[in-house]
Amino acid sequence: MRATRPIYRSLAVVAWVAVVLAACRPPATPEGLVVPLERAHAHNDYEHDRPLYDALDHGFASVEADVHLVDGQLLVAHDAEDTREGLTLQSLYLEPLRERVRQNGGRVYAGGPPLTLLIDVKTEAEETYATLRQVLQGYDDILTTFGPQGPKDGAVTVIVSGNRTRETMEAEVDRYGVRYAAYDGRLEDLDSDADASLIPLISDKWTAYLTWEGRGPMPEEERQKLAAIVETAHQQGRRVRFWDTPDGRSAAREAVWQTLIEAGVDLINTDDLAGLQRFLLEHDPLLESVR
Repeated sequence: MRATRPIYRSLAVVAWVAVVLAACRPPATPEGLVVPLERAHAHNDYEHDRPLYDALDHGFASVEADVHLVDGQLLVAHDAEDTREGLTLQSLYLEPLRERVRQNGGRVYAGGPPLTLLIDVKTEAEETYATLRQVLQGYDDILTTFGPQGPKDGAVTVIVSGNRTRETMEAEVDRYGVRYAAYDGRLEDLDSDADASLIPLISDKWTAYLTWEGRGPMPEEERQKLAAIVETAHQQGRRVRFWDTPDGRSAAREAVWQTLIEAGVDLINTDDLAGLQRFLLEHDPLLESVR
């Protein structure tokens, strides 16, 4: 009996993966009923019951997936010990997105904005990115690409975060003639002369730069600091996102979200899909026409 246990374990893993992938099949809700939310970013999207599809059901225009390079595959999970065979970047994100783009006339949301796929690399930068480039090349029909003449807009824009090498990505167009992803910058990159097509997004930790967490009035000094960050990024053609903002259901969270909207922050980070959807539908000036 001992010799058969590894087989049973393998079968159990296969069955578990099959259940997860089945849960990720497209929802029955008609896509046209969903209002696309340009500011909504699904942080740790892969931890929801139905990765990608839960975010799309709530209208999110940006989703985040952590990847680990394991035996040549890009497996999606927050931690290495949670990776599972078959739960790849392709199966959970790229293949479903390609199918949805085909169904919706070239967009993730029919007639809506492009979707940002933020890929947070958890393993070694160079080797993982080399594999990621090969994978993305197979999906160039749906991706924004970057060539000598600048970006060619696609239905999905991939931005690489986490362990990444700017020099490698900067050299790609000269080396290969095309790049399939952009680079996720940090606030210090606002002092960079890098083109916005290389660094279209500035992401950073809220609590590393600002102390206000939504209780009481925001200090004027911090309000001005936030406004200056957004203004500088927008002048350079870059979007702004903060992580580590309050995300538990509370008045403080809503105060921070309202402040981010008023400051013009482009992506609001959350794990609470329904909560942010409700808030944006009620408060985001970009959505006045659908109220």
